[in-house]
Amino acid sequence: MTALKSPYSAKETMNRLEDAVKKNKLIVFARIDHAAGAAEVGKTLRPTELLVFGHPQGGTPFMECAQTAGIDLPLKALVWEDASTQVWIGYNDPGFLAQRHGMTRCPATEKLSQALANLTASVIAP
Repeated sequence: MTALKSPYSAKETMNRLEDAVKKNKLIVFARIDHAAGAAEVGKTLRPTELLVFGHPQGGTPFMECAQTAGIDLPLKALVWEDASTQVWIGYNDPGFLAQRHGMTRCPATEKLSQALANLTASVIAP
């Protein structure tokens, strides 16, 4: 998993991520607050949220290389606060996903990798 330190709180990082996704005309499919879910069953979890997002224009060419990649799409990014209160944003790089699904020379892989890198870099930029 690619993980980047965020200078913002977990909530602000996730809000910035969701805003960036929408500004890039991607679809937000779900925003899952794992800490809130834990609280509902009497458990404590540091801030941990997952954003599920994507667009058929990006995902379809990736799945054309290996249809099994559909198990890993739409894309996901996790924002969490670790035990030392450092906030992180992380995602599975499409290069890793391509290997997982036995893809070789899939043109969509680099495109998706660069898009995710740019998106997450914009989220943590000052």
